[in-house]
Amino acid sequence: MRRLLKLFIVSALVFGPFLNSVRADTLNMPQKTKKPVENYSIKLPGRGMTMAEVEKRFGPPGKKMPEVGSPPITRWVYEDFIVYFEYQYVIHAVATPPVP
Repeated sequence: MRRLLKLFIVSALVFGPFLNSVRADTLNMPQKTKKPVENYSIKLPGRGMTMAEVEKRFGPPGKKMPEVGSPPITRWVYEDFIVYFEYQYVIHAVATPPVP
């Protein structure tokens, strides 16, 4: 019995300080808006389309950025999305969020 009591006291002294540190805080983030999320779905140019195909299907871009780097990467900015080209082929298209 005495041995068990000593073991309990030693365990409490050794592990006691660590028991207080085993906690977690909950962080509640405020909501920016109470409006429900709207369905935002648009057609984007597919990978591999050429510049001519993109311009024919989606019209002229609002802004054509100059080529950058090697291989040359070109960016066309439309109202709802941005298209990235390597040489004359689409490598990526990204939808831009709607302006509130």
